[in-house]
Amino acid sequence: MKTILLLLAAVLLLSLPTSRGAQQQPDRATISAREREIRALEAAMMAAAAEKGADGYMSFYAEDAVELPDGAQMLLGKESIGKTMTFLNDKNNRLTWTPVHVDVSESGDLAYSFGNYEFRSIGKDGKPAVEHGKYATIWKKQKDGRWKVVLDMGNSSSEPKDRGSR
Repeated sequence: MKTILLLLAAVLLLSLPTSRGAQQQPDRATISAREREIRALEAAMMAAAAEKGADGYMSFYAEDAVELPDGAQMLLGKESIGKTMTFLNDKNNRLTWTPVHVDVSESGDLAYSFGNYEFRSIGKDGKPAVEHGKYATIWKKQKDGRWKVVLDMGNSSSEPKDRGSR
């Protein structure tokens, strides 16, 4: 019995350095690089929406994504969300956004961003219209290593006073 306890204690002691190593937090440079990656993805998503409309925008969404639109029922799945984004196909409509903050999990597989958006269009009266709002997006690294939007929400508000980042 004493031999089994000693052997068990030895195994536990040998596994401690491995456990500590697995729990090490990424350094600040790694975190900053991950945050820059998400900011770059947001910029690429915005460019894809301007260039390719709804298809470009939706190419950044995971198949099982969820959209929580302002004043409407939640939308489950990329296909359902895509049906509501066809307004991006009209070149008179321009959706832009600015992340105020980005954070990436220590594990590097989950991130979120939030910020302000602006939607420019031609109103029913034929005059230019501008809508402002705020948004939050959750990104998840997929099995293939690419980041995809898994949850997005936004709501309208007055024009933001501070467009800078935290």
